[in-house]
Parts: sequence; C-alpha cells; structure tokens
Amino acid sequence: MLDYRFIVENFPAVKKNIADRFMKADADAVVALFNRRTDLTTRLQSLQQQRNANAASMKGKLESDARTKLIDEGKKLKDDIAAAEAELAKVEADLDAEGRRIPNMAHPDAPVGKEDKDNLEVKRVGEPTKFDFEPADHVKLGQDLDIIDFDSGTKVSGTKFYYLKNEGVFLELGLVRYALDILQKKGFTPFITPDVAREEILEGIGFNPRGAESNVYTLEGEDSCLVGTAEITLGGYYSDTIFAKDKLPLRMAGLSHCFRREAGAAGQFSKGLYRVHQFTKLEMFVYCLPEESGKFHEELRSVEEEIFSGLEIPFRVVDTCTGDLGAPAYRKWDLEAWMPGRNNGEWGEVTSTSNCTDYQARRLNIKYKDDDGKNKFVHMLNGTAIAISRGIIAVLENFQQADGTVKLPKALVPYCGFEVIKKK
Repeated sequence: MLDYRFIVENFPAVKKNIADRFMKADADAVVALFNRRTDLTTRLQSLQQQRNANAASMKGKLESDARTKLIDEGKKLKDDIAAAEAELAKVEADLDAEGRRIPNMAHPDAPVGKEDKDNLEVKRVGEPTKFDFEPADHVKLGQDLDIIDFDSGTKVSGTKFYYLKNEGVFLELGLVRYALDILQKKGFTPFITPDVAREEILEGIGFNPRGAESNVYTLEGEDSCLVGTAEITLGGYYSDTIFAKDKLPLRMAGLSHCFRREAGAAGQFSKGLYRVHQFTKLEMFVYCLPEESGKFHEELRSVEEEIFSGLEIPFRVVDTCTGDLGAPAYRKWDLEAWMPGRNNGEWGEVTSTSNCTDYQARRLNIKYKDDDGKNKFVHMLNGTAIAISRGIIAVLENFQQADGTVKLPKALVPYCGFEVIKKK
C-alpha cells in the first residue's frame, strides 16, 4: 500500500494514477479519513493528559467537595477517552480498508492504456516460426501424441483441468529442471512452497481473496486459500521481518502449483493449456534495497529472456500498460512467445516480471535497518521463470514436424531423455 502521507501530499498525482489504471479506489476518502485520524489522535492525547493531571490532583489532601468534583471529572474523562478510542479504532479500520484499494504509483514511462493491446513492444528475439505445412495447435498435438488428456480432466475435475501423460510428464519435469538449473547458477535459493496461504498474506501481496472479482480459490471454513502463484508464499516468507542491510539482496526461486478460478475465461484465446485452473510454475522473487530495485527488475527480465532464448522459442518483450499492471506493480515487463496455433499464429504471454517497490512490504511489514539506524521498507520484485503449461504450448507448437511429431529443443533433451515425441 502507499504511505498515507504520500497520498495526502501527492493527491492530484495519486488520483490521476488511479484513473490511468482504470481502477476503483477513493483517494478523497483516504485523505478525509487520514485527517480525521490525525484530529482524533490529537484529541485522545489531550484527554489522556487531562486524565493524568486529574489523577495527580487526587493524590493531595483535598476537601470533600473538591475530591468529589475531581472524581466526577475523572469519570467523565474515562467515558470521553473510551468514546474517542472507539471512534479512532473505527476510523483506522476504515482508513486501512480504503488505503488498501489505492494502487501503487506507475512508472512514468509505463504506457497509459486499458488492455493488453495497449502494451508497448520494446524488443523481439527471433522471428515467428514458419512451416511448409499447416501447423496444428497444442490441443490437437497433445491429443494426437497422447501426452495431454483434456477429456478425462473435464470428466474427473471439471472444465479447464487436464492430465499430462507419457512424454508430457517428462516434458513438464524437464522444463522445471532446465529453468531451475539456470536460476541456481544465478544465485537464487530454490524452494518448493506450500500450495496454501493465509488470507492476510494474500491481501498483503495484493490479491483479493474473496468477492465476485476474485480469482482465488478459498478454503471453506478456513482463513486460507489455494495460491495462484508462489509470489504469495515467497513474499509472505519474510513478513514481519527486519533485515540487516548487508543481508540484502535476497534471490528466491519457488516451485509450486498454481490455482486460479479464471471466472469468465473462455474463447479461442483461452483454449487448451493457455488458461487453466491448475498448473505448475517456477517463480523468482527478490528482496532488495530501494535504490537497487530498478537494476534487479532488469535482471529478472534478462533471466526470463535467457530461459526462452535457450529453448529457441521466438518471443517479444512488452512494457505493460497502466490498466494491465495490477495494483501492486510499479512497472511490469511481459514476455510473449510466438504460438503458431493461437488464432493462426499470435503472440501469447508466457512470463511477466514486476517491480512492486515498497507497496507489498508496507502491507507485510518487511523492513531493513539502514545506515542511519532507521527501519525502512524493502523493495520486492517477482518474475515468472516459467509457467509450465504455457511453456508446453510454445514447445509443442513451434517444434512440431510435418509428420505430426514434435522435436524437442536441444536444451531440453538432456532433461527429458528423448529427442522426439512420437505418435503412439
């Protein structure tokens, strides 16, 4: 969340940022509640001082009438303090609720726009794959090669679930290990994270656990949810922590399942593995000093580029527009891989990396002790090393052969143990 004083002092810029992001948040309410809290705090302190003075006066030798008057004043002060504390608690709760709806400020260079079509392409690696035959999409390839079973997934679990089988299993595990080896060499500490997190951690990261617009599966009767990304569990790992400055930066890599409701996700752009309720993902996470977060954001992006360059998959990098950033992100880069089977050939998002500055750290109370002895909020960044389901799409569709088989990228062969996925 943003600092309340920052909102008050930069009110026009905060309101413009909300509008640019096309989000529903009430900066006016935050300012009014902040000012009301300040007034109530001042009044409460004054009442407490009067109470202390009243108590001190009671210690001396007093006439009966004077003592009675002080007792009556003390009772009234007690009631006034209780009322002021109750009102202050209510105002603070309302301020917290409204403050959490205010999105992070966007980077000045982030393109202003509402949807992914407004994202700005900044880099392209490779050219769209060309074939001398009519390419199939990954759904047909997966069924013909007997490595993906959507029908059984639907029968057993519902729509947008699937089984991986045969070489599909080794393809998933191979992609995980391929990416994990790259991250380990770059100093990332590997984790396998829980698939469940408390609602307070989700809220701290910036996810809405409940409500019609939530993309989260909540656990009935619990204050916890299935995670949609290891960003949640890696970000919550150090909640309520104060780091020594020399312990930063921290690089973490978390492997987890991801669960997403994907309500309303339908149509050709969501078919097959592209948008599903459960998938495996390897996530990168960085805790760092504020002055270094821009540098680490570029580092995370370069790791994503290295992973997909090594897989020989054409991709482009886009600067994500304000309306597609999400509340916590200050700036976000998306990698979009070429997917020949997507609407006769289109770019599809495979990874993203976000610099969330201190927005999540304020919610989760994660700080470091600076050289001046003061505790300050860290900056937190996240990036998808690889979302396996979309990685499988890109591999199958770009490396398909005329005979319907799929020849693996050279980098994956040592991890999978075979060069070609053949028809059964």
